[in-house]
Amino acid sequence: MKDFIYCQRDIPKDKWRYGLRSSAATGCGWIATYNALLLMGYKAFPQSIIRYFEKQLPVLNGNTGTFVLGPAMFFKQQGFSVSTTTRRKDFDSLAKQSDVNIVYFWWRNGFKIGAHFVAVKYTDKGFVGYNTYRQSKGPDYYGHSLDAFLKEKGYFGALLTGIKNKNNKREEIL
Repeated sequence: MKDFIYCQRDIPKDKWRYGLRSSAATGCGWIATYNALLLMGYKAFPQSIIRYFEKQLPVLNGNTGTFVLGPAMFFKQQGFSVSTTTRRKDFDSLAKQSDVNIVYFWWRNGFKIGAHFVAVKYTDKGFVGYNTYRQSKGPDYYGHSLDAFLKEKGYFGALLTGIKNKNNKREEIL
């Protein structure tokens, strides 16, 4: 059963609170982690992942979102092989070598600025993202290059976390 979260804005405000705020507002980090686990065939529990990230920055408690290296730290702690890079020219090669990826990037829309996490999987048809846009209803196709996709959208300040599955046995996480 795959219960991907395709659009965090669809999460009711009282469901899966992240600190004092709704997951719809600041939950993209835990959602990318959750979707990445599902992409690798694991059973994941939103409440447990949220608790993990809230403890990671206890003072902020998820109220401002997830720490940029939070997903990498989570997967490393769970025993996965993790690689990170901020060099966008290396994104495509690292992402293709990984079983699943999490991309963190900054966006700007007029005077509004923000950051977002997205789970990304490479397939024979190209890169596919989960929880990409506010109106996403399913996976979003990125094309054959993450670097080109980020450039086309005007996203900047990006970090790629490449994750390799730790074993062939699927289990519950957290």
